Parts: sequence; C-alpha cells; structure tokens
Amino acid sequence: MEGCLELAGHIPERPRQLSGGDELALIRRAQGGDPEAFEALVRVYDQNVLRLTLQVVHSQEEARDLYQETFLKVYRSIRYFRLEAHFSTWLYRVVMNVCLDYLRRQNTRKEVQAPEGEDGQPEYFQTVPDESPVLDPERAVHSKEIGRRIQAALGHLNPRERMVFELKHYQGLKLRAIGELCNTSEQTVKNCLFRATQKLRLELGDLV
Repeated sequence: MEGCLELAGHIPERPRQLSGGDELALIRRAQGGDPEAFEALVRVYDQNVLRLTLQVVHSQEEARDLYQETFLKVYRSIRYFRLEAHFSTWLYRVVMNVCLDYLRRQNTRKEVQAPEGEDGQPEYFQTVPDESPVLDPERAVHSKEIGRRIQAALGHLNPRERMVFELKHYQGLKLRAIGELCNTSEQTVKNCLFRATQKLRLELGDLV
C-alpha cells in the first residue's frame, strides 16, 4: 500500500485504459490481497481522483492527503466491493465522501474554469468575469478580488450543495451520474444544484 500512496505525487500524462475483463481480473486479485493488482487499479484512476481533490482544496499537499485517504479507504474496503457493480462509480463515491468530510471541516476551495453546461446552456460561472491573470495590474487586482468573492460564496454553501456543484460544474458530470454517486435521485440532485446556484446568484449578483 505504501507504494500505491506514493503515486499521489504523480499525475500521469494520460489516463490508463483497461478492458472490462482486465479490470475485473485486477479487482479479483486485489480482493485476494495482491498489492500489485491494487496498485494497477490505482494507476488507472489516480489522474481523475487527484484532479477532483485538487479542485476541492487550495494546495497540492492537501489534495495528496485527500487522495491518499481515498485510496486507503478503497484498499481497506475493496474486499466488500460487489463485482456486479461498476468499480468507477463505487470509487468516485468514496472520493465524494472523503471530499464531503473535508468540506465539512474546511470552508475554502480553489476556483477553476467551469465547462459548458448540458443542452448548450451556459453554466453559472461562465457569466462571472474571468479571474485568470492579466497583464494590466489594475485588472489583475480586480480579478483577484473576484476570485476571493467566489471562494467566499462557495464557502457559504452546505457541504452537499457544494459537492454537487463541484461535480456538475467542474467535473462536468450529468445530473444522473451525480445521483448515482450520491445514491439519490436525479430530481434530488437537480433541486440541490438549484439551491446552490440561487445562493451564489444572491451573493455574486453584482458580478454577473
């Protein structure tokens, strides 16, 4: 397991791909206590897991801590994984729970650019001025202030609203997929996302 956790300091250039049969074989071996099989599974998913944790926290060091906590939980519980289920869904549910626990303890996040929404509709933060660095010092200061405002507003969401918002706007997941991760209905996720967006609009309305 120690060797697996060392992967936290490395993000591969491209995600590794496995066929369904190959992944199932690795899972079976990992469930039987094969550390090399578990490390191979880590290497398949480490990029996506680390990317998500990086978007939740401010620093790579904290992201590695969440990354390690995630895979430690997976390592300890993989023997209970039901082979008829989707391993990726199960894994990302573990990631989500680890991040939710973190968000309950912390009220900070690192802002990133949001992707385009479903049905071609612009996502909320696409209507907020870009906070990326600019050459104009005055604009740079203004952008920094916008970033601070956004982070503060996100900190006022409850952990569940914030994680749903993260998964939708920064991971680009569909509502149905988020519902599967949260073990709830698509409608519940939609309502949670609506509440989060309304709260952010109230706090950041002057920026839109």
